[in-house]
Amino acid sequence: MDNKWLRIFLFLPLVVCCLYLFESESYSQTDSVKTIVDTLAIPGVKTDPQLTSQQKSDESTEFHPTKSPMLAMGLSAILPGSGQIYTENYWKVPIIWGVGGYWIYEWIQLNNKYKQFRSDYTRTAREQDLRLRDWYHDERDKFAWFLGALYMLNLVDAYAGAHLYDFDVSPDLTLDGRLVPKVTATIRLKF
Repeated sequence: MDNKWLRIFLFLPLVVCCLYLFESESYSQTDSVKTIVDTLAIPGVKTDPQLTSQQKSDESTEFHPTKSPMLAMGLSAILPGSGQIYTENYWKVPIIWGVGGYWIYEWIQLNNKYKQFRSDYTRTAREQDLRLRDWYHDERDKFAWFLGALYMLNLVDAYAGAHLYDFDVSPDLTLDGRLVPKVTATIRLKF
């Protein structure tokens, strides 16, 4: 059972790295020919095949993200927290490492207790040793699930952080980008 979990946790980063390699933008094929359909064309009248200035400006304002989500996820797959460093979410790294380190410590302690009570049960065959062996086994497996969930959450957070890196969260923007002055009113009542 121990070797099974070890193989799963060693195999999962390998799978994520392979997915990163095959889903990378450098391997994807894009269509270089763009067809523009004129919906206002009058039948029988030929239109200019050149793009209008409005269509050219629409293409030139196409958004290109600053951070690559697949790179952030690949970095986090190799070393948890490195995708957060890449997306400049530095405050999340100690949380990931702290929680992960604590759960790894607990898993090791519970695994040692499980092995101790397993050997005690094989030696003495007491009912109490059996119950304790099973309890430590279940607790150890629970922490393994916690570690797996933390690892997956780390990957999802790095991916989402890279997607939202260019997202403007300043509170002073309106729909057209103008700054809006803040107006506050207070009422003070003294009795």
